[in-house]
Amino acid sequence: MALCKIQIIGNLGRDPELRYTPNGRPVATFSVAVNQATKNQQTGEWTEATDWFRVSVWGDRAERSAENLRKGSRVFVDGRFRTREYETNDGRKGLSLDVSADQVIGLDRRDQEGTFAGAPGAEGGAPAARAGAGAAPAGGFDDTEIDELPF
Repeated sequence: MALCKIQIIGNLGRDPELRYTPNGRPVATFSVAVNQATKNQQTGEWTEATDWFRVSVWGDRAERSAENLRKGSRVFVDGRFRTREYETNDGRKGLSLDVSADQVIGLDRRDQEGTFAGAPGAEGGAPAARAGAGAAPAGGFDDTEIDELPF
């Protein structure tokens, strides 16, 4: 038995593109950028490298991803990977890492209206400002209830 498992956390490079197979099965594709900062031991300078992953999501997860995720959204992707060789327009050969996602989780915080706060294009301001008087803060914890805790 072979296992090719991958887990990544990164940001969407473009909005998910939702399509349907001839059988009617939904598939969403998008790219995820994963940044990694490393410190050069000789110069002490930080350098950042970005790796790009092509992600495919199938079925109900594809439709949910297309609805909820947008370019710039931070996501966790768990799935299987496969390498693919390609040739660029100028004739250079490249290698792509394609991920077939088993699970995609949006990591951007949702506000109380159900939209993602902090994602590019999200409407409105801070969730706490829209919550209104007496409503629990966006995190769901109201610190005025601390005195009522039994411990």
